[in-house]
Amino acid sequence: MKKKFKLGIIGCGFMAGAILRGAILSDFLSEKKIIVSDPSEDKLKEVEYLGVNVTDDNLFVAENSEFLLFAVKPQNFAEVVASLNGYRPDKVISIMAGVKKNKIKNSLGVGVIRVARCMPNLPCSIGSGAVGVDMSDFNSNTDDTEFITKLLSELGAVLSLDESKLDAVTGISGSGPAYVFMFIDSLIDAGVSQGLTRSEAKVLAVQTVLGGAEMVQRAEEPISELIMRVCSKGGTTIEAVKVLESEGFRDSVAHAVDACVKRAKELSV
Repeated sequence: MKKKFKLGIIGCGFMAGAILRGAILSDFLSEKKIIVSDPSEDKLKEVEYLGVNVTDDNLFVAENSEFLLFAVKPQNFAEVVASLNGYRPDKVISIMAGVKKNKIKNSLGVGVIRVARCMPNLPCSIGSGAVGVDMSDFNSNTDDTEFITKLLSELGAVLSLDESKLDAVTGISGSGPAYVFMFIDSLIDAGVSQGLTRSEAKVLAVQTVLGGAEMVQRAEEPISELIMRVCSKGGTTIEAVKVLESEGFRDSVAHAVDACVKRAKELSV
């Protein structure tokens, strides 16, 4: 039986709003084919301007949507499942951090339930993010995998991989924006200490990170060669790089990611 809506979203938080804006403003999905539920009227009002259907009835959303996207906090998932009164959706997309596919399937009940589990990051909110996704349950249907990929691609780069790697995704891209923000903030502080105004240092630091990332994206050669391009023998950059290496810059990053991944594994259910 054909569903009334192509996409139903339970939960209308920050990331759900980003997905809605990406899908609708890009003309990928008609607002009439989307329905969103949330217990908060205020949150629903924040997305009503997009023209989507809104409700506080999770069961209605689940019963009438081809794809059901869970965009709730993990600790609220059991409450959401209870609100479905035993209804078992066929196609599920989840952006719940740490909640594994088997947990979702077992919670929703017996039967064939296909789940795509995603790990988006904060820059997805401006369409420049990274999304790791395991959609292997849908591999037998290219229409489904294309829909999921296109939906997520409006948020940024989409990387399809096995669920076992999603904790590593959390360590690199999920939490990674915080590392980048810290690096930029440190560059700005350093610039101020060298006599620049904070606004001057911010322009230089931000554009340098953007430009460096773009060069890595385009380059065919290894990153190590890009580093050496900047490091002229006897020049200024090589002195800075020596300090970063001697003070354990790479090790600090590796240790930070290790700690993040370890915690992600502890929180996974």
